This record gives sequence, C-alpha cells and structure tokens, in this order.
Amino acid sequence: MVDLLPQVLLRWQAVEAAARIHFQRSGFGEIRTPLMEPTDLFCRGIGEATDVVGKEMYTFRDRGDRSCTLRPEGTASVVRAALQHGLLTQGPQKLWYAGPMFRYERPQAGRQRQFHQIGVEWLGASSPRSDVEVIALAWDFLASLGVGGLELQLNSLGSVDDRKAFRTALVGWLEQRVDQLDEDSCARLSTNPLRILDSKNKATQLLLESAPTLTESLSPESRSRFDAVQHGLTTLGIPFRLNHRLVRGLDYYCHTAFEITSDQLGAQATVCGGGRYDGLICQLGGVETPAVGWALGLERLLLVLEEASKAEPTGRASQLTRAPKPDAYLINRGFQAEQAALVLARALRSQGLTVELDSSGAAFGKQFKRADRCGARFALVLGDEEAGRDEVLIKPLLEKGDESTWAIDAISAMVDLLQSR
Repeated sequence: MVDLLPQVLLRWQAVEAAARIHFQRSGFGEIRTPLMEPTDLFCRGIGEATDVVGKEMYTFRDRGDRSCTLRPEGTASVVRAALQHGLLTQGPQKLWYAGPMFRYERPQAGRQRQFHQIGVEWLGASSPRSDVEVIALAWDFLASLGVGGLELQLNSLGSVDDRKAFRTALVGWLEQRVDQLDEDSCARLSTNPLRILDSKNKATQLLLESAPTLTESLSPESRSRFDAVQHGLTTLGIPFRLNHRLVRGLDYYCHTAFEITSDQLGAQATVCGGGRYDGLICQLGGVETPAVGWALGLERLLLVLEEASKAEPTGRASQLTRAPKPDAYLINRGFQAEQAALVLARALRSQGLTVELDSSGAAFGKQFKRADRCGARFALVLGDEEAGRDEVLIKPLLEKGDESTWAIDAISAMVDLLQSR
C-alpha cells in the first residue's frame, strides 16, 4: 500500500476528470459504496473457488463478531447497493464508480495491495448492442487519454449450460495430462478448472494450445449473440482479436468477455477488462437481471500514460501527466509588501487564476529563481516601495516583453494580461 503524493495526484485527478466527462456523456451516473462489506457478499458474488476469495481478500471479524471484508472489486458492491435501494425497480441502471480496492497480492509495478479502479456497470442491459456500447466507452476513453498500442481481445464464455459442457470436456482432457500441469493448475482442476486457461506457467500455456476451446461448446444461440457483438464492433471501426483462452478471474462472468491491452510498457499489458454477468444479480438475492460492465486499474493506467508521454512529448498523455504551471508567481518582501501581497493573491485567485505566493521573505534574487523553476508565465513583484505607492510590477518570464507597473487594485486588467496567450 503506497502513499499518493501531490505531484502524482495531479495526474490521477486529470484521468478521473476525463473519465467523469466520458461517463456523463454516455448517461452513466456515479455511485459510491463502502470500502467494507459483509464477507458473504464476495463469497456468493465472486465465487469461493476463485483466487480472490480463496487467497487475496482482507477478511476479519468486527466487534459484533461479524465477518467483514475490505472490497476486492467493485461490481458486487454496486449490485448490492442497487438491490438494497430498489434501483432496479426503476428500470435499467447505468452506474460508474471509482475508488480503492484491496487484495493480498504480491506487490509489483502497477499492482499494490491497496489499488484503485474506475469501472462502469450497466444493470438491466441484455442486448449484444449494450456489450458493444460499454466496450466502445472503454476504448474511446483510453484513446482519448493518448494511450497507444491498444488491442481489444474478445471471447465468449457462453451460457451456464455452455460452460458446463465445456468444463466436462476440458476436465476430461486435462485429467489425461495431469502429470504435465503445474501445481496451481492441478489444484484448480477440481475447484475452478476454467481458471487453468489463464495460467501464467509457460509449460501449461504450451499444453493448452491443444486443449478443447469454449467456442466448440457454444450453443447456436450463444454463437449468434457473439457474432452480433463482433458485428457491432466492426460497424464502429473498433478492431479486435479473438482470444479463445481469455477468461475472467471471477465466477460471475458469462457470454462476452474482453480485455483491452496496450504495448506502451513494452510487452502487452492489460489496462481494462470486463464482460457480461447475467447471473450475479440473481445470486445476490435479486430477480434474474442481465448486466454488463468493466473496470480498469488506475495504477497500471498511470504507468502506461507515463510511457505514452515519453513516446510523444507533445501528445495528449503528456498533457495529462504534466504538472500544471501557475499563471503568476508573486514575489514580495517587507512588512507592508507582504500584507499587500496577501490581498492581491486572494483577489487574483478569486478571478480563477493560479497564483503562487512566495512566503519565504528571502532576497528578491532567490525568489526570482523559484519563480523560474515553477514555470510561471509572469512574476508579480511587490516591495515596500511598490506597496507604498499601491502598485505592483509585472514581469514576463516565459516570453519576450517589457515589465510594466500596474495599480494594485486594477484586478480586471491584470487578469486579462495574465490570462493572455
């Protein structure tokens, strides 16, 4: 778990602001759920045989001897909230969320035990077109940030019956080759065999190249649905690659499953993933309700954006990751000047300008060096002599121009100058 310092948070806030705009344009409203939920919510929703529930959750008993868990993902909490507050009685719900999640994983670049996600959930959406719409939302959002090397990987997990048929075929095939499986895959064979398809073990991956695929077990209805999703993406001009080994790590997924990756970090790295989960709402006590959604990890996304900004220094990603520069740096020294500087800084800030007020009392030369380092376009200079005349000196720092003297109460005129480009 890591601290997020001011310079880093500027980038986070820029990404979150861009996400908010995209979601609002698509009719998604924000929802915020508690960080802690009853453990049973995730056991029922995610699946007890998953790695998340079995190995990664932060679970404890509170003073009332209730089993509580820090949320490891957002979907189950959003569904619980929608059921608890009767949102689904009002028709389909388009919701988005952002915030910290918790999993006891091995920390590495872009992955911490407290991590942050942005996600969308469309509850009550059943058509293949809704799958296409949420995928397009994710694709367009990432593209708007300047993320390069995007690839959409697509698969169908079929219906419950499809997966039962596939599970039987896969388990039978793997049991004949159990001596070739890695230790984790052997353990999953009796609990969650579909997760073997997502194994990172190279020998197991090589073995699975000859294994049965879920596509072979899809019913005609599931095939038709998957074809409609592919057709919709093609209509929108969003390229995709079929990946018949793609499975999501949570039990509630069905039919469409997808991941969006980027090669911005060198190798293909997943930045967003999701799919359809028509059975989850019923599992959590509601009526049978279709749903689709996705989530992306902010830590991984920020790493990708850092690389994108290096690759294209003047691009969109660079603009997002660059710390904003103040409009003006207010240099001041002397008792009367310091009082006047407080008043002036407040007045300019109230007009929407970003003004950095030097409070060091250091010599003018040192303050000018700080003004240059911070990247401000103008320096405002106030000494006791200027303050005594109710004046301020304005000096351009980043572009050619002469310094000029202004009446200290000429706020509107100063704003026009400082905002000029």
